[in-house]
Amino acid sequence: MSMLIELRKPSAKDGASLFDLVERCAPLDPNSLYCNLLQCTHMAETCVVATQGENLVGFFSGYKLPTNAETLFLWQVAVDESARGAGLASKMLSHLLARDTCRGVRFIETTITEDNKASWALFERLAKNLKADINSSVMFDKQLHFAGRHDSEMLVRIGPFDL
Repeated sequence: MSMLIELRKPSAKDGASLFDLVERCAPLDPNSLYCNLLQCTHMAETCVVATQGENLVGFFSGYKLPTNAETLFLWQVAVDESARGAGLASKMLSHLLARDTCRGVRFIETTITEDNKASWALFERLAKNLKADINSSVMFDKQLHFAGRHDSEMLVRIGPFDL
């Protein structure tokens, strides 16, 4: 029998486990452990951890845009291989959007590389469930912004919608 997965806000004690999770979830870009600690503290209201027993098996990070509190930018989603295939990313996203801190959010933005089929499917489903438009355009270009070291990141914008 598999152990129940709990969804909750992160805390500083989750920082090192988050760092390890992202390392296991290639091709995600790793952040510094310090950055992960900031995500788990400064951004805790707009992030979700998924734990199975003592193990961190999922993380969704996001923040409201400093210049527009109606827009939630979703930065990174990581799901451990052991927890894949059960819709955990969608569950974490639903958990986040149900929080009081997301009241008043009318748009979601994220960036996705063109070849990331799982993320495209996740956000296309979200747009359909929210009955909202989804649009994309280049945000960070492979050559112009990444000097050829990273694929272009497409800005995906969903909305407007009412939660």
